Amino acid sequence: MRRINGIIMQYFEWYLDCKQNLWNDITKNAEHLADIGVTALWLPPAYKGIGGKDEVGYGVYDLYDLGEFDQKGTIKTKYGSKDEYINCIRALNQAGIEAYADIVLNHKMGADMLQTIPATKVDWGNHNLQISSQETVKVATKFTFPGRKGKYSDFDWNWTHFDGIDYDDNTKEHAIFKFKNKEWNAAVDEEFGNYDYLMGADIDFKNPEVIEELNKWGKWYIETTGIDGVRLDAVKHISADFYRNWIQKMRDISKDELFAVGEYWSGDISKLHRYITETEGKISLFDVPLHYNLYNASKDLNYDLSKILEHTLVKENPSKAVTFVDNHDTQPGQSLQSFVESWFKQTAYAIILLRNEGYPCVFYGDYFGIEHDKIPHVKYIKTIMELRKEKAYGMQHDYFDNANYIGWTLEGDEEHISSGLAVIATNRGYGEKRMYIGEKHAGEKFIDALCNCQEEVVIDEKGYGNFKVNEKSASIWVSS
Repeated sequence: MRRINGIIMQYFEWYLDCKQNLWNDITKNAEHLADIGVTALWLPPAYKGIGGKDEVGYGVYDLYDLGEFDQKGTIKTKYGSKDEYINCIRALNQAGIEAYADIVLNHKMGADMLQTIPATKVDWGNHNLQISSQETVKVATKFTFPGRKGKYSDFDWNWTHFDGIDYDDNTKEHAIFKFKNKEWNAAVDEEFGNYDYLMGADIDFKNPEVIEELNKWGKWYIETTGIDGVRLDAVKHISADFYRNWIQKMRDISKDELFAVGEYWSGDISKLHRYITETEGKISLFDVPLHYNLYNASKDLNYDLSKILEHTLVKENPSKAVTFVDNHDTQPGQSLQSFVESWFKQTAYAIILLRNEGYPCVFYGDYFGIEHDKIPHVKYIKTIMELRKEKAYGMQHDYFDNANYIGWTLEGDEEHISSGLAVIATNRGYGEKRMYIGEKHAGEKFIDALCNCQEEVVIDEKGYGNFKVNEKSASIWVSS
């Protein structure tokens, strides 16, 4: 269950070299993660993918193989074995941390056999536009999972369970082929006319056999692993009707909240609102519009910081907003690259971690660094996380009244000793803001937890302080 001042951590990045040992590493680190304020861990996809031991997890082959069967050249996945995965979840739970599984249902890859079927080509730019007459194609759509030999499920996938694919083995042509008598799902994003098709063998969520099998698999997965929540991949490409029904069935099985957050990748806030409505509020969403605001602010020194929360989910529907700064798709070299500049990272994390609204998610690459690109960790990110756990409580006062200097305060509460803080950030030079933090702090001395400013701030008898910030930085002021 989502906790007050909880923090999700996404515990992987795209180029992570974990030597098939990530689950064991998490087991060892569980207590440390709890100490710094992590209350939920977003784990990478745990099932066998087309890339075998090098598969990050999104080229899904066998949903039932959690590192148990010799398939795709390996028994363990990139992250470890099935037993190690389950032990990792138990260790997290024992440390008071929930485990969120990454669920990738949009497509399958790495079929065991080819099938020859009728299909028509559609336009890359408009998937509703047919650009060929019917032709015969040879496609990778037969999944028999010979390494698993029917354990857990005897369901074999064939072309009727998909509606399209992007490669014809006959002609070696890369194109989007829509299968005979198939139509794209309707309740999806309208980009490219219809964005049902994304990659691989695209699963047909109108097929009753598919729905029945994915319901059975979900039940098996929850009962086998004991997960506490799910991160749903690529939801804008999957029928909203399917996920609305599926998540309810999974909650009935788990007999718990089973927290769910979807990745609907769009900077258009209206699309996120629509999806939440279509799924009857059963699924939270990552606040992609906020991510782009943070990214744009880091790239443009003329960005109006007073508008940084405008048209975001955290402002317009905070109870459904999972906020984040970056993730495995936005990091350098990836498909959605939009990596927030390093000088702005502290401000960005203060915005998602030290405010009352939203459910923040910290990126592994920001906490530990990204070795592949020699990107260091965000300075003092551990401190900002700990401040959320220890001090980010009480009534909030916003000072988003200047294009270059923004701030806010949290008064603190009685339950958390010495709680309360003030944040001020700028994309310009030195500045200060007079902000109210509460009369109960009168006479207290505040220091900058980020060590960007060295002098102290003393709170006056009316509960105000003149909080300072240095050039292109943030300061987080806490009672000394």
